[in-house]
Amino acid sequence: MARLVDLDRILEDLDATTGLEDLSEIAARLRDALGIWHIVYHWVDSDGEQFGCATYSDAWVARYNARNYHRIDPVILGCFQRFHPVDWKRMDWSARAARHFLDDALAHGVGDQGYSIPIRGPNGQFALFTANHSCDDDDWAAFIAQHGRDLILIAHYFNRKALEIGAKRQPEQSRSLSPREVDAMTLLALGYNRAQVAHSLAISEHTLRVYIESARYKLGALNTTHAIARAMSRGLIVV
Repeated sequence: MARLVDLDRILEDLDATTGLEDLSEIAARLRDALGIWHIVYHWVDSDGEQFGCATYSDAWVARYNARNYHRIDPVILGCFQRFHPVDWKRMDWSARAARHFLDDALAHGVGDQGYSIPIRGPNGQFALFTANHSCDDDDWAAFIAQHGRDLILIAHYFNRKALEIGAKRQPEQSRSLSPREVDAMTLLALGYNRAQVAHSLAISEHTLRVYIESARYKLGALNTTHAIARAMSRGLIVV
């Protein structure tokens, strides 16, 4: 943990991105360069829709969305009332629902240390950029002391790029999902990985990818997680 990061290169790569998949790749590279478990960018817009990019497992992302954990997540609730970065351990985890959520997160590979940066954009947009790891408190404090300022800068670059990408994509609300697209998106929302979905539907992973991309296009979604969230919010899939 706490390796040196080429900040200028990361910012240049962010400027060159054209899609959310590129942001996901940069998040993974940043995670590896820092030697931590996860980097997460999470957006919640004024309508309550959420999407983002994360190095969390697909199963945890789908579970988080399916269970509407954003409604009880102490980090989301705490950061919404703040403008400065926060350490997860300073959040209120005393409620039973919060403790259950934390246990579920840890069981799905989320680290017990977190540093989340709240970001506010236009038209009610609210986002979080998070570094996540598992280590003792002293090591985590040293990591934040070394990299905290750079993470704040990177967080705002991520958000700026996400806003640019989002402005280019608009949902085509008049187009409904096909039965196969509904099946695929439902299984993904339930936490199945792509290989499991393809097996369950008796199709190849290539064919599954076609269904997912088609659903994303119809929903005007930036990535699969965003498509699942939009499909659920519009009642197109039920989990």
